[in-house]
Amino acid sequence: MDKEQYLTFFIRGEEYAVGILRVKEIIEYETVTRVPAVPPHVRGVLNLRGALLPVVDLAAKFGGDETTPSKTTCIVVVETRLRNEVVIAGVIADAVSEVVDLAADQIEPPPAFGTGIRVDFLTGMAKLDGRLALILDIDRVLSPVELQETIEAIEEIAAV
Repeated sequence: MDKEQYLTFFIRGEEYAVGILRVKEIIEYETVTRVPAVPPHVRGVLNLRGALLPVVDLAAKFGGDETTPSKTTCIVVVETRLRNEVVIAGVIADAVSEVVDLAADQIEPPPAFGTGIRVDFLTGMAKLDGRLALILDIDRVLSPVELQETIEAIEEIAAV
C-alpha cells in the first residue's frame, strides 16, 4: 500500500498536517517585520538568506488570537502555487510534532463541523495512534490573493 509523508505540527493545541513534499524547511521563530496594508493574519516578512519570506499566522487566520511566540514556536517554510508559479511562504506553528507516513485508509474526509476552521482549507483528517490531525490544503490556506498583496507590498517597500 502506498504511503505519503506528512509533517505534523500544533496550532492552538490542535494538530495539523501538510504534505512533506510541500515543506522546504523548519526554522526557529524570529522577529517578523510588519508590512502595512496586508491582512492582520499576515504577520509580515522575514529575511531568509537574502529572500523576503511572507509569514502567515495560521492561528489568527483560523479565527483566533495572534500566536504569542514561545520556546517551541517555529516557522514552517512551505511552497504553494500562485498563478502557476511556486511561491515560498512561512506559517507560524506553536510546535512541530513529527513526520508521519499515512496510507490512504488512515485518511478520512474532512469533518463538516467542529474543527474551528473552514472545511475548504482541509483535504482530510488523519488517524494517528489515538489522535487526529487535520490535513491542510496549503494552496487554499495560503490564499493566492493574500500572498500576491503581500508580495506587492514587499516589492513596494524594497523599491523605496
